[in-house]
Amino acid sequence: MRKIAFLGPAATFTDIAVSDAFPEDERIPCVTIPECMDFVLEEKADLAVVPIENALEGTVNMTIDHLFHEANLTIVGELTAPIQQHLLVHPDHAEHWKDAVRILSHPHAIAQCHKFLSSEFYGVPSQQMTSTAAAAKYVSEHPEQCIAAIANSLSAKEYGLVTVQADIHDFNFNHTRFLVLSKTHEELTFPLPKTGGKTTIVVTLPTDRPGTLHQVLATFAWRNLNLGKIESRPLKTGLGNYFFIIDVAQRIDDVLVPGAFAEMEALGCTVQVLGSYYGYEVGQAKNKV
Repeated sequence: MRKIAFLGPAATFTDIAVSDAFPEDERIPCVTIPECMDFVLEEKADLAVVPIENALEGTVNMTIDHLFHEANLTIVGELTAPIQQHLLVHPDHAEHWKDAVRILSHPHAIAQCHKFLSSEFYGVPSQQMTSTAAAAKYVSEHPEQCIAAIANSLSAKEYGLVTVQADIHDFNFNHTRFLVLSKTHEELTFPLPKTGGKTTIVVTLPTDRPGTLHQVLATFAWRNLNLGKIESRPLKTGLGNYFFIIDVAQRIDDVLVPGAFAEMEALGCTVQVLGSYYGYEVGQAKNKV
């Protein structure tokens, strides 16, 4: 039985993804994303599952930065899960939930429910928590306070809360991608719907050479390699210094992909492969969580 570190506590969206992908393995909730990765580095866990991107709120920068700057781990799989947000309160406040004096949740979840909060709780402060489940847990432990949490229905079940408003997110299509990280390069496979192969790399450009990024993109373009994503992040070595994280919509075993990497290195770029893996869909039978 493997040990899987994930962003906890129990009943987060990450927990749902892990439960779907690793139903027979031990789940270890962690307080933060870096802690999930550190558990693998310290061999307290075999794998870590952490969020990398939300369809509405974009990239989870903490995941990218810690993976690049601190954690020497490999991406061995990707999980994509649908996200539904609900308003949860303690049973003692179910009848007067509109009197809530504070709304708790992860900052991404709060942003995803902006329209609902503006109409139903205008002027009511929001409090950021480390996860949606942490918000639900806090509400369950403080029945004396008239407060509410934005979280999923598994959190409602886990922490004994009442769902007073379902599907309060601003947009119906909302998914989150999660990375499965390991100290080894062993690829994982799951009995889940597959979304395709991908290779994620980090590219650092040579200093002060005009047009290098254009040349980097050209190495993919003339090979007809599709890029799913390209994004810059600070190198933390000074203003204006960045690295680029790139998702290539192709496995590295394709002969064209290593050729593109070799051409970029010939341009003076540094290329680091974070992983070559397959993606999978989770939570398709649980769209209400």
